[in-house]
Amino acid sequence: MLSRREFGGGLAAGAVVRRRGSDKVAPPPPANEPNLARILRTKRLRVAGLVGEAPYSYKDPASGRWGGICITLAANLAAELGAEITVVESSWSDLAVDLHSGKVDLSFLSPTAQRGMFVDFANPLLYDTYAIVAHKGFAAGSWAEINVPERLVAVDEGSAREEATRRLAGNAAITGFKTREEAMAAIQSGRADCFVTTALCALAVVKKDPSLGDFIAPTPYLRAAVCPGVPYDSDRRLRGVVDAWREEYRGTARIRELLVADLAKFSIQPDDLPPEISF
Repeated sequence: MLSRREFGGGLAAGAVVRRRGSDKVAPPPPANEPNLARILRTKRLRVAGLVGEAPYSYKDPASGRWGGICITLAANLAAELGAEITVVESSWSDLAVDLHSGKVDLSFLSPTAQRGMFVDFANPLLYDTYAIVAHKGFAAGSWAEINVPERLVAVDEGSAREEATRRLAGNAAITGFKTREEAMAAIQSGRADCFVTTALCALAVVKKDPSLGDFIAPTPYLRAAVCPGVPYDSDRRLRGVVDAWREEYRGTARIRELLVADLAKFSIQPDDLPPEISF
């Protein structure tokens, strides 16, 4: 249970600008401090960032600044708590471990049974759709046409998209790549026919450089849930706060507003999205 001090600080966080420079020395944090209490005390929310995952997250190589939908949403959540974000670089294969170990407080990822043993998932923020970036002239428009031995399919290692691809197109020749750039290079060189990702990521690729390939949403359309994930702790209050924030932002169309604004940076308009995407 939140202490009276934590409760009062949390409610006032977004409305009161506190004076700094107190002479008092802050007491040491209590042992086994709950995640939410620590975030309120430190005013710092650590969010996982993945390089090269636009429009979800990306890092500008010149400035080192992070951007993307996930970073924007995390910053809005932090502001509601009177905190700021710190972006901790991670990878698909490390996300669950980074949450479980307490290296980060928040990430956005698709739930799986395996991840659920280590990550406390809140309810979905949005539903993306599985899609592919394929080389020019690629004729397959369905998962059945991709799920044949002669297809060369690229995936990102350690992602839920890799797991889905091995289930949907297990008969294809599947190769894992560490980065999206490596996968796209494989398509350009003919070592892969297509790269399985989600619609938002695929659109970001082809909008930036149409010569890299074509955007295809194979049928039947399959949704990919994007959920906030937090570390488990003894009281799960952080999960409750994230769910309440999500419900408020979805109910007031704030999530849609933020997503549309971020997608516009990649020249992605709402009309470009498959109808199965919802947010």
